[in-house]
Amino acid sequence: MKTLPRNPELLRAAALTARVLPGLREPDRGAGGHDDYFAGLQAALKLAGVAQPTLVIDRRRLEANVAIVREALVGAGLALRLVTKSLPAPDLLAAVLAATGATRLMVFNGVMLEEMVRFRPGVDILTGRPLPAAQVADFLSRHGASPVPAAHPAWLADSPTRLAQYAEIGRANRAVLRINLEIDVGLHRGGLRGLPALAEALALIEADPWLRFDGLMGYDAQVVAARQPQAEADRVRARFAAAVGLVRGTLGDRAGLTFDIGGSATYALHLGDKAANEVAVGSAFVKPAHFDLPTLSAHQPAAFIAEPVLKVVDPALYPGREDLTSAINRLDPNSARGFFLYGGYDDARVVSPAGLRFSALYGGRAMLAGSRRVALAQDDFVFLRPTQSEGVFLRFGDIAVYDGQAICAWWPTFPIHA
Repeated sequence: MKTLPRNPELLRAAALTARVLPGLREPDRGAGGHDDYFAGLQAALKLAGVAQPTLVIDRRRLEANVAIVREALVGAGLALRLVTKSLPAPDLLAAVLAATGATRLMVFNGVMLEEMVRFRPGVDILTGRPLPAAQVADFLSRHGASPVPAAHPAWLADSPTRLAQYAEIGRANRAVLRINLEIDVGLHRGGLRGLPALAEALALIEADPWLRFDGLMGYDAQVVAARQPQAEADRVRARFAAAVGLVRGTLGDRAGLTFDIGGSATYALHLGDKAANEVAVGSAFVKPAHFDLPTLSAHQPAAFIAEPVLKVVDPALYPGREDLTSAINRLDPNSARGFFLYGGYDDARVVSPAGLRFSALYGGRAMLAGSRRVALAQDDFVFLRPTQSEGVFLRFGDIAVYDGQAICAWWPTFPIHA
């Protein structure tokens, strides 16, 4: 086998660095193999014959997270609206609906709207974004005369232009559209900005026979990234309360209005909110890695990606740096062994075994590297946590359901959607 020419200068430099700058040496982060939890999960997957990248839901942890949300909202007197894009499998969504007793869903695209008309025709639906007029018109052309509640969602709008489009669609289909107005509570990604804009939108709705005002929605994802999260949460509540006050002052105590605020990351901050009457929650039930937040400290990660190890390279070799293997390993023992996985793990973070990381020397997310203390063999699994549930859950086919001892079920996902 042909070897690359040795580079004496690089070898001397690496040896000198390792000898005279021991403070540069990385600590060994290896800690053996999987802990008891992941060893049990690995054994369950192997017993079930799983040999491909697989998304796993821990049902016991899911149920514990559901209980946390349910008890918090019952105590606060707030209704729950489930975010479907974060729970994108019929059985997963059904399990959370059954455990919480929720009858409200938030849907973000036409594909899921169609799915919900078939899957849960009796639920109340609020769209989580202002959908393009063409998509709304297409949906109404098929379902405008349907008697089921899911076929008549509350359409989110945040501009006079969108309201005019929706009014024209209602007129063309001889159908009154329910309208929920999004207000900007500080995220600035969307929503009506300021009370004058809200007053104008209310007037447009009230003046049009094909539109019916259904409530307000405020999304506050900026809170958890703020330098002072509690202070920003207080500002959000004040903005939302002012908007609800304007609605009440304009329309009186109209019954049945929806005042939706917050999301998975912030629902716990609105438990004492007197203006809102519901919160939208989805990701908090499975807690992807992006939701490792103080507001969700009581929740447990309940979703993992299991990746088979296809090849172990020991010692790890780095293209173009083969002659530096010993020096690299002296400086960083966590580069000693290389592991190549099956693939499909973008938007995820390695969690087990401890001490693994994607090698910057190898480039990109092609190879995991670890020290000799990482006990991992070919056909073992590496476990990762998805950073989010929407989108990522749809990449692996049927979801494996783990009950703490075995893979007890397989849950198909909804169709892939944006």
